[in-house]
Amino acid sequence: MYVKDCRTGHYARVMDRSLHAEILHPDREGEPALNCSIARARVPAGEATLPHRLTVSAEVYYIIAGEGIMHIGDETARVHPDMLVFIPPGAVQHTMNAGASDLVFLCTVDPRWRSADEKLILPP
Repeated sequence: MYVKDCRTGHYARVMDRSLHAEILHPDREGEPALNCSIARARVPAGEATLPHRLTVSAEVYYIIAGEGIMHIGDETARVHPDMLVFIPPGAVQHTMNAGASDLVFLCTVDPRWRSADEKLILPP
C-alpha cells in the first residue's frame, strides 16, 4: 500500500510562475510506477501564469479552492472549486487568479511531467 500525506509538500516557483508542490512522480525513488505525475499548484491572488504548453503530455486540472480564468488556445472559461479542466497536448494555456485568495488545483500530467516537454510561449 502506498499512502502519502500531501499537506507537507514544498512549494516552489516553476517555469510558468505558479507555485507547485509535486506530490507524486514515478521518476522519484519509492513512488508508484505510473504513467502520470500529480502536483498541487497555487496561483496567488492578483497573479497569473505565463502562457506555456506541454508538447507531448495532456493535463487535467481539478480546482480545489479559489476562482480563476483558464485560457486554452482561443477559449476562455471561469473556474471554481470542483471543476475539472482538460488541456490537450500542444495547447497554449495560462491561468489567471480571479479571486481574493489563492487559486489551488491538482495538476495531473499524462504521460508524466518532464521539463523537456514544457515550453514557455514568448510574445512576438
